[in-house]
Amino acid sequence: MDSTFRTPDTSSVVVGVDGSQPARVAALWAATEAERRDRPLHIVYGADTDSRALYLPAETVERVRVDGRELLDDTAKAVSAAYPGLKVTTEFSRAGAVESLHRAGALHGTIVVGNRGLGGFNSLLLGSVGLDVAAAAMTPVIVVRGIDGAEETGTVLVAVRDEHDLLYARYAAREAELHKASLRLLHVWHVLDSVGEVVTMLDGVDAIAGGHAESLRAVTDAIREEFPDLDVRADAEKSISVAGVLVEASRHADLLVMGGRRVPSALGMTRNLGRATHSLLHHAHCPVLLIPRTGSDFGSRS
Repeated sequence: MDSTFRTPDTSSVVVGVDGSQPARVAALWAATEAERRDRPLHIVYGADTDSRALYLPAETVERVRVDGRELLDDTAKAVSAAYPGLKVTTEFSRAGAVESLHRAGALHGTIVVGNRGLGGFNSLLLGSVGLDVAAAAMTPVIVVRGIDGAEETGTVLVAVRDEHDLLYARYAAREAELHKASLRLLHVWHVLDSVGEVVTMLDGVDAIAGGHAESLRAVTDAIREEFPDLDVRADAEKSISVAGVLVEASRHADLLVMGGRRVPSALGMTRNLGRATHSLLHHAHCPVLLIPRTGSDFGSRS
């Protein structure tokens, strides 16, 4: 057969490879996570030969197939050597990388991508495939960043805006338990959000700040009640740049968890991630776990 598709376990960790060094690093990082979760690892290569078969010589298409399967075999061998007890499956897909990863992730898998692929210029910015995977995913996506030479901090960081983020705080708490780490809930108050109120009611600044503190306190209390053995810290900061505060905080975290606050747009799915989320996927100093939002969540900002 020209293509092999093996449906992974519904709770498996799915990682995309393309021959780049960041993708190989992501595969080994994903293997660590799969072992930690006691789940299989599914390695995917999206060759995109179906869309290009009519425009490329047959020998070129065959070369892509051979190279893709060799890449999958080499990656699987490297993972198995490092994690001999881990169940590893591979998939060569004729579809593109984004479609292949979304299909493999299905509804319940966790998708892992590297911070940079083979295309484009060499930089720390997230590649287009990673952005498209994160923007359109209906399952958690982890972008592996900032792990080269980094020492573990023993902290999982979660961005909390209000009580509606309790779901994502719970997810982060479970991650902290898996990592045997502490949990830091960080609420960033954008000072310009309330500028109209402040101008017209200067004596209400304390009340506005108190409202933000109360939102964070409600989430924190719920997490401490549900996870009594977890070390939980909560902080609130005000800034003109939510993304800037979170990027700096990510220097001191092993994982940053965020709810993906997408907003509808005709300009492309990558713009649906929200400004802060988009910036963090490009600039965070640790891996970023993005939990997708659906339905009524689409109207909120990030």
